[in-house]
Amino acid sequence: MTATEPETTGNGDSKGASVIVNAIAVLRTFTADEPLLGVTEIANRVGLHKSTVSRILATFEQEHLVERDAETRRFRLGLGLIAVAGPLLAELEERRVAYPVLRELSEQTGETSALMVWSGDESICVEQIASHHQIKHTTPLGARYNDALSASVQVFLAREPEPRVRSLLTSGAISCPGLDDSSLDAYLVRLKDDIRRGWAVNYGETSLDEVGLAAPVFDHRGEVVAAVLIPAPRFRVSQDRLQALGEACAAAAAKVTARLGGRPPAAPGPGLRQGAG
Repeated sequence: MTATEPETTGNGDSKGASVIVNAIAVLRTFTADEPLLGVTEIANRVGLHKSTVSRILATFEQEHLVERDAETRRFRLGLGLIAVAGPLLAELEERRVAYPVLRELSEQTGETSALMVWSGDESICVEQIASHHQIKHTTPLGARYNDALSASVQVFLAREPEPRVRSLLTSGAISCPGLDDSSLDAYLVRLKDDIRRGWAVNYGETSLDEVGLAAPVFDHRGEVVAAVLIPAPRFRVSQDRLQALGEACAAAAAKVTARLGGRPPAAPGPGLRQGAG
């Protein structure tokens, strides 16, 4: 997210909106890979003056949305965010229903399992059961993915109307480096293959040492409401095991669908939906 410095003139509503945009941008700089950040780092990433970032962080700290590390004096997300997000997570029926299925899937495969939901242009993790292996890949709660080759992103895009998929990729809302007409057409074919197979695969394409498999969860209307994801170290996933993991992932997604009272859509035709985006 690109932030903007508050305007000194103009409509008060516009200034208020810019403050909110800036605050959200600051929160989104924190990631699982970089949980601790200093004021200068945050200011550089969101394009705001350090004094503006300092004021935002001071307010967040008062509300326990961020906290300061005692040793480094850098900031991390605070427990206050749980109070904010808790009611939403509690209301996510997909998360509650999927939990025992994810546990069973992790026990069956020995790999991490996760539940992903779609925000319109990114896949977000709302539940995870970590692998018992010492070497494993995980998808932390709140992790977001918007790479076109990510398995969960493929699952959600495969059920979007084709014009919408084209728009998301060509606009850059979904990351797809080196995109051109030929690769876009090939990607749309790939999504059709995902539908026919029943799961999507990312075999070391976004991270050389990781494999991702994902399968769709449907509601009673036959719409995709979530995706079951298995992230695993590539060295443990041969082509033979890839098939087995994909089938296990699809079976788990089907169980979550059934527990939701959902149903898969009718057998797909030759391609993606062609409706208007």
